[in-house]
Amino acid sequence: MIAWLEQFWASLTWTSVILGGIGVVVTFVVSYVVVTIILVKMPANYFHSDYEHHFFPDSHPVARAVAIGVKNVLGILVIVTGIILSLPGVPGPGLLTIFIGVMMTDIPGKRRLESKIVERPAVLSAINRLRAKYNKPALLLDEK
Repeated sequence: MIAWLEQFWASLTWTSVILGGIGVVVTFVVSYVVVTIILVKMPANYFHSDYEHHFFPDSHPVARAVAIGVKNVLGILVIVTGIILSLPGVPGPGLLTIFIGVMMTDIPGKRRLESKIVERPAVLSAINRLRAKYNKPALLLDEK
């Protein structure tokens, strides 16, 4: 292990350090932009029980199945990206990205998990502050 680390340090150049730093900044900025867009574009009643979560309801059954499959695969990719962003040294909103990936997938218990996370006062206030900054209404939740 120590030999590998010594070899790694010896192979570092200023170019690789600068390129790595640029990569860190780019992934940080892109991840925050994407998360912000999703949270701002989300309907205010998305977490309310009266919101219909049916995707592609009027399309052909085969096209609907394919679209749902693609949506689930993209959701899994977003979850994996969130896990990577959660690693030490990788900048970005890892947990929030995982949450958005879970929102994209069709897994049992998803709605209950989403509600429990969003109902946390710190999470809800952070999301609502972001939405208010872009003149969007606060999220509506079910009454407890």
